[in-house]
Amino acid sequence: MTYLECDLEPEFLTMTTEGVDLEKAANNSTDRPRVLVADPDRLARRALTDSLRTDGGFAVIGQASDGVEAVELACHYRPDIVLVATSLTGLDAVTACERIVSRTPETRVVMLATSADLDLEMRAVRAGASGFVIKSAEVSTIKRALGIVSAGHAIISPELTGVLVDRLRRTPADGTGTRPVKSALTNREWEILDLMCGQMGTREIADALFLSPETVNSHVKNVLKKLGVHSRAAAVEAASLLRTDVLV
Repeated sequence: MTYLECDLEPEFLTMTTEGVDLEKAANNSTDRPRVLVADPDRLARRALTDSLRTDGGFAVIGQASDGVEAVELACHYRPDIVLVATSLTGLDAVTACERIVSRTPETRVVMLATSADLDLEMRAVRAGASGFVIKSAEVSTIKRALGIVSAGHAIISPELTGVLVDRLRRTPADGTGTRPVKSALTNREWEILDLMCGQMGTREIADALFLSPETVNSHVKNVLKKLGVHSRAAAVEAASLLRTDVLV
């Protein structure tokens, strides 16, 4: 997936399942990007649904009112794109994004934020989001963003682009500290793996992260299991390969 810097003036509206024959919509959208919209605001959902359907460029196959429903519908209908409002309830937007991407890898997630938020955008990208736009944008801007994402690219803000470039410049030659956007490891597990790559032992890691040795060992076991290896040395080697994929 190619990440593109885009000045789309992040803004957006939003949509649920009420009044929609999902099976019929899903079956009649073969040639258009199939979109699922998730937003707790009923009026916003309806407004965005109607706007996306206006010129026939997109097929809105359903609407979700909360994060749990968004994940369930995405897994069932496997749309091309899911628009996820950052104000989702029941299940927060970043978690919903992560679950959708992990369970339906072919589906792309675009986050709809009420305002620019670099930290939230970074977390969304780490969770697998392909775009981050602001709810108040013009409909034409939203459609353009969806078109870019459906073409296999991604939308990120110039601010985040700057942060990523700066971090890449400061990344050690061996890639230590670099993490894939999509990973089975949690942030804490990556922290511990980073320290393992720095040749730290259990006690040193525990002291560095203010954890007990028992907790560190528990995290290490999870890291080894998720990476499919049986030793810390093998985990370090696996981490190096993952980082290489990020830096290429």
